[in-house]
Amino acid sequence: MMQRILRGLEITLALTILVLLTGYSNPSLTDKIEKVRTYTRQIEFNYVSWMTDAALLKMRAASIGAPYTLDHAAQKQIVTEYLRNTQSILEKEYFLEKLYADASITDKELASQTLRAELAEQYARQKELAPLAESILQDQVSRVIAELGLTVIGQPVPNVWYHSTPLPMALIVSPRDHIEQTANISVTTDLTLDEQAALESKVDQGLNTSSLVVGIGGVGVYPTMVMRTTNLNWTLSTVAHEWIHNYLTLRPLGILYGETPELRTMNETTASIAGDEIGALVIKQFYPELMTASDSTISLISAPNDHREPGDFLRPPFDFREAMHETRITADAFLAEGKIEEAEAYMESRRAIFLQNGYLLRKINQAYFAFHGAYADSPGGAAGQDPVGPAVRALREQSDSLADFVNTISWMTNFEQLKEAVNQ
Repeated sequence: MMQRILRGLEITLALTILVLLTGYSNPSLTDKIEKVRTYTRQIEFNYVSWMTDAALLKMRAASIGAPYTLDHAAQKQIVTEYLRNTQSILEKEYFLEKLYADASITDKELASQTLRAELAEQYARQKELAPLAESILQDQVSRVIAELGLTVIGQPVPNVWYHSTPLPMALIVSPRDHIEQTANISVTTDLTLDEQAALESKVDQGLNTSSLVVGIGGVGVYPTMVMRTTNLNWTLSTVAHEWIHNYLTLRPLGILYGETPELRTMNETTASIAGDEIGALVIKQFYPELMTASDSTISLISAPNDHREPGDFLRPPFDFREAMHETRITADAFLAEGKIEEAEAYMESRRAIFLQNGYLLRKINQAYFAFHGAYADSPGGAAGQDPVGPAVRALREQSDSLADFVNTISWMTNFEQLKEAVNQ
């Protein structure tokens, strides 16, 4: 009886948080964003519909008490089967995409009949497994969050709710004369490369901007969106990362997310640091065998299109982060001198160097750095000489605990407060 009462309170609390966070799920539209939206309105992702469906899924799972009726062995078995099911789906989707791209196959519907039937079976099984597997992982992340002290009366607020799904892509827009994210608009999941390039070209020609359509790994709506993958370490870190965004959204740092570039970098870097720490603790507590697994063992559950990081592939020595750091610094220097065309030509020449070393970057431009530069949890990389990331990392190093770090920075409203806290 008590467990049912607690589950009812959990659902009630989650619904309350959902209502609050829905208001923040789409940033207020400025004139600059409205100008960009003249090119994207017909292809923008529908978050309201997605959140409604995902919330109903989470409430049904919570109402039956999942995963509290399962022991640890059964939970691990469900998660493992879910990952293998995801692997099968990703592989079959990849082969289906290749089949439809093959010009030599005239009757694609007939040729893909067996593959589509197999996919239908896998989708049905995924529909059965996903609510249980996601509930298990949510509970494990929640337990670690509670142990760290990031709770209200012992309960993470908001509840850890996420759903794995094909994610929208994001159109990132920056001015050409300096690097700053002025628009981040979610567009549909199925834009082809040609359509992405055409959209970027229209925006840039119409508004004299630098734009780039990028793939994303998660979105901090509620429930949060997390990319489909078979990499459990990455999944747990991303679930925690997006939960931190929801946690911050109920505090000044999150509410002011888009007010300045500095606040955005503070927010993203905090979520990256905390997400990685929480994810690592979940692995240590519930999946310790993955801490010692060899690279070859982990690769057994990697799909062809699993968005692996460039550093996961074997290649001649090439320091991606250092090379990207150098690229950002030099581009910033050109732009500071007003040499826009020189900066753009330089970034394109650097892209060719990355390509020669196996990094398939479609574009390196101002929008690329405006997006990737905000994730400054590690030194170097696309952030360049931006002082915000190092300040956030310094605050974490001097904090007594992760909870102390997150709670301190969550109440900040500008970069000056962060600098003062680090220099105390």
